[in-house]
Amino acid sequence: MTIMQRQKRKFAWIALILFTLLPALEIPLWAQDAHLEDIVVTNTRDDLLVYFSVRDCFTPQMIKAIQNGIPTTFNFFVQLFEEKDYALDRKIADLRVSHTIRYDNLKKTYVVTLDEKKGKAMSVKDFEKAKKLMTEIVGLDVTKLSRLEKKKRYRVRMMAQLDRIELPFRLHYVLFFLSLWNFETDWYTVEFGY
Repeated sequence: MTIMQRQKRKFAWIALILFTLLPALEIPLWAQDAHLEDIVVTNTRDDLLVYFSVRDCFTPQMIKAIQNGIPTTFNFFVQLFEEKDYALDRKIADLRVSHTIRYDNLKKTYVVTLDEKKGKAMSVKDFEKAKKLMTEIVGLDVTKLSRLEKKKRYRVRMMAQLDRIELPFRLHYVLFFLSLWNFETDWYTVEFGY
């Protein structure tokens, strides 16, 4: 048997063992079907606002990691375009906001930091409340209405993704399956006239 054949056989055995152990370790083989819901584009007297929430983004492994003190960040991307018939659409706004959750083991609280609230950190004891804070964008200021023109068409696009998790060096070997619970939603679009 050649060296190449041995390496192929070794790889096949490792793959078989991993696929056999994954269900026992409760690690999903496929990404979670995270998606956006409750999308609303509205305005105040001066500003264009968006509201939306992410659903089906927390896996049991992610919850365990958070409860073990691993900070987790969700990034939300919102873009606003003026639609043009015979030219490239004009980008008016391109926003990225983050929500970060960290479990404080001493105080037994979840600390959630929201970029759109100027980095304000909120402490909650209930994980369901922490999840709600993590997954909802409430009244995000996209742009001033003065930047929009009357009788024009516009498009707001939005999506969410889990930020890459940085682990201490030695944990990379133990927790290499964490990449299996990364998520990124599709882009969602709302068109409107002003």
